[in-house]
Amino acid sequence: MVVDDSETVLLDIRSRLSDAGMERLITCKDSRQVMGMLSEHPVGILVLDLVMPHISGEDLLEQISQGYPEIPIIILTGTDDVDTAVRCMKLGAFDYVIKGEDINRLANTIRHGLKLRELARENERLMRRMQSHQLENPRTFEGIITENGKMLSIFQYVETVAPDPYPVLITGETGVGKELIAGSLHKASGREGQMVPVNLAGLDDSMFSDTLFGHLRGAYTGASDCRKGLIEEAVGGTLFLDEIGDLSHESQVKLLRLLQEGEYLPLGCDKHRRTDARIVAATNRNLWELYEDGKFREDLIYRLKTHHIHIPPLRERPGDIPLLTEFFVREACRKVKKEVPEVPAAFTALLETCPFPGNVRELKSLIADTVVRNRSGRLSPDIIETYITEMQENEDISPFDHMKKLPTLKQVAHMLIDEAMRRSGGKQILAAKLLGTTQSTLSERLKKRREASG
Repeated sequence: MVVDDSETVLLDIRSRLSDAGMERLITCKDSRQVMGMLSEHPVGILVLDLVMPHISGEDLLEQISQGYPEIPIIILTGTDDVDTAVRCMKLGAFDYVIKGEDINRLANTIRHGLKLRELARENERLMRRMQSHQLENPRTFEGIITENGKMLSIFQYVETVAPDPYPVLITGETGVGKELIAGSLHKASGREGQMVPVNLAGLDDSMFSDTLFGHLRGAYTGASDCRKGLIEEAVGGTLFLDEIGDLSHESQVKLLRLLQEGEYLPLGCDKHRRTDARIVAATNRNLWELYEDGKFREDLIYRLKTHHIHIPPLRERPGDIPLLTEFFVREACRKVKKEVPEVPAAFTALLETCPFPGNVRELKSLIADTVVRNRSGRLSPDIIETYITEMQENEDISPFDHMKKLPTLKQVAHMLIDEAMRRSGGKQILAAKLLGTTQSTLSERLKKRREASG
């Protein structure tokens, strides 16, 4: 909505904003009618002349800010008066533009104000969803097995940000399920197009451009036919860029333009094309560390993470391990056509002590291997013990690297016992197995410690 007492100014602004692609515009030349019009029309942003008869711009600004605090207000002023601008900002103005300036300044200010308002709406929706602890459509996440509170909060966040077109960055260690979350995000978005995944690892700039943007016939030697890029396949849908941290500098520049302008350039083409595909990127690398090393653009990080989803590793949600184990056991048995064996508590308890650097993917592979090797109707914990022992033997990192002074043998013994008891959930039999001793020996050591301390 544009408010100005001059019909000429209103017509000029309408015409120039229309040329800039802003056609949903209402105007008002009588300041006395503004509050009534706001009660009848949903207004996203308001441009207000400062000097008007009847009700001045400053008085109207104060009324609107009190009655409709969610509407960003841009002040139109005839001079670059700092004092006036500051006074208007204190009354609630979002920004101010000098009359006669390039229309791009006003158009860009409007776009910025609308974007900030939309982000504020998203934050409100997110807070309401978090407070309700409910999902609108749980089936969107039916492929992800979890009861973890952090994961359920991620699901709520996904549902909140899914409908908007802004980019999403998904981070987390390898194997945590970043592509599954991307798939749920796409489902929740309601987009009619498909989700098109692209793994960027190993793609140089030429391969990146050809794969994503396509090429015209004759664009390079051997290009005998036109080729659609994956960005075209993702029209109306989602383009999922995995391993975004491996992107070359040249490709980062092209991706930045795609994110900023929604435009791309097929190889051999001299005219940019537009896309409405939603960009979702994922990485297991720290982009800020890559930026510090000069390997990733700072502005691209900010563009990618308009929305950010970080998936916790499996070791931070051990309560999911029994659920995942049961699911993967049944899945593996179905694939190899075996009867589903009994999964004893000792089996899952040992799994919960494993750090799983490969996360859910590693757990799935371990369960598949265990099911194939199993020859009885009951899964043996011995396989998991062997797996954990091999992991410990192959671990290159010393647990004492961070210590300036080495602990005594007695202190190390206490530390090992405490860690084994923690990993076993206080179960002495399992803790003894982890330590390579008997339950009676461990029990005796614990008894002596209690007596010495008490």
